[in-house]
Amino acid sequence: MKDFDELCRRRFLGGSAASLGAAALSDLLGGGGLRGDHDGPVKKPPFAPRAKSVIYMHMEGAPPTIDMFDRKPTLDRFDGEKCPDELMNKERFAFIKGHPKMLGHKHGWIRASNGIEMCDLFPHLAQQMSDVTLVRSMFTDQFNHAPAQMFIYTGSPRFGRPSMGSWLTWGLGSGNTDLPSYVVLVSGGKTPSSGKSVWGSGFLPSVHQGVQCRTSGDPVLYLGTPPGVDGVTRRDSIDAIQALDRIAAERDSDPETLTRIEQYELAFRMQTSVPEVMDVSQESQETLDMYGADASQASFARNCLLARRLVEKDVRFVQLFDWGWDTHGTNPSDDIIHQLPLKCKQTDRPVAALIKDLRQRGLLDDTLILWTGEFGRTAMNEERGGSQYLGRDHHPHSYTMWMAGGGVKGGYVHGETDEFGYSITKDPVHVHDLQATVLHLMGFHHEQLTYPYQGRDFRLTDVHGKVIQDLIS
Repeated sequence: MKDFDELCRRRFLGGSAASLGAAALSDLLGGGGLRGDHDGPVKKPPFAPRAKSVIYMHMEGAPPTIDMFDRKPTLDRFDGEKCPDELMNKERFAFIKGHPKMLGHKHGWIRASNGIEMCDLFPHLAQQMSDVTLVRSMFTDQFNHAPAQMFIYTGSPRFGRPSMGSWLTWGLGSGNTDLPSYVVLVSGGKTPSSGKSVWGSGFLPSVHQGVQCRTSGDPVLYLGTPPGVDGVTRRDSIDAIQALDRIAAERDSDPETLTRIEQYELAFRMQTSVPEVMDVSQESQETLDMYGADASQASFARNCLLARRLVEKDVRFVQLFDWGWDTHGTNPSDDIIHQLPLKCKQTDRPVAALIKDLRQRGLLDDTLILWTGEFGRTAMNEERGGSQYLGRDHHPHSYTMWMAGGGVKGGYVHGETDEFGYSITKDPVHVHDLQATVLHLMGFHHEQLTYPYQGRDFRLTDVHGKVIQDLIS
């Protein structure tokens, strides 16, 4: 009798949960019975977007943008001298100890196509700056790598929030039902310090998380049909699994079951579409040379070319992470004398080619490009442990990023920093402001793109952020 009572109790609670869950889900999705909130057809944004796709390039480790885009002659004059006391007042550093010395620029400067000065390590990008908006007044709340990366892409330094790409694909849907709407490409040999959560979907349906495609071998592991299985058998197997999943979905009203159904279908379509779009050998030798890409070798250059191919196929959000920019100056592999020129050489040509290629193909106006790190670098030499190599510590108070295409001004410089590049003196742009501006360019008001979770409405910008209208053309 005890077992019977327990069984009845389980059935009652399970059935009640399913019924209540079905009612809640139906109400959440606007009625019309059980349906999934996954990619599906293109959704119309609330107002006319300036961009249809985003290519977001993250230089993992936080490059010393003060040495790249924000020349400070005063910093050169103070090179090697003790840091002014006012810069040390109540300051917190990640690694600097004692009273550090100022560190001047160690590379030359050139005039870009829009007349601004920029580091001579970017000769190709300099030719494309007439299409670029340079933001010299970015700042963040975080000064360690993983939290700062999470903050940029999820709006929170802690795990569990959806990434920017997930918010946009949830809000807009997919532009191509045969490809993921959110693709991630990684170069430099390592994934970001914050791990794969920076392209996770958090509490949004998991179909909106980024799909990391490998740039050598199979683009997506285990995507191909197993040896000895033909296409018909594969299709029949998926149909059988889908039938069981639909039964479970009707019974349990679990949105993740609906997500699983969509993922199976997408994976089946991707077997043909992904290898095709990832095959850069279809490009002309002239195009490969323009990017500096080898069709057979994984690289940042190849990823930039792949990003163009993906937005051509209406992929909504393409995220590029390139590792190796953490220039502390503890050895030649992380200093500004050896490592910085190496990373600039690896990225200068392909980034410039991406802007040029999109413009030539008529895609730049519809594609928003962003280039950034997670924070800035100090005006002082870190000199960790007495190191003789030159490098800069973490600095959240000011750094430079840039944007191109997709409705932003071309040849424009926004914001200013002080004579040492240490503090912002004009037109500050917080990370939440950048997020709000990106969403605006994609057709959304950042305060209205919300998702109910744990009793309140969440959004990418949390309870902050404003659109920086001066960046928009």
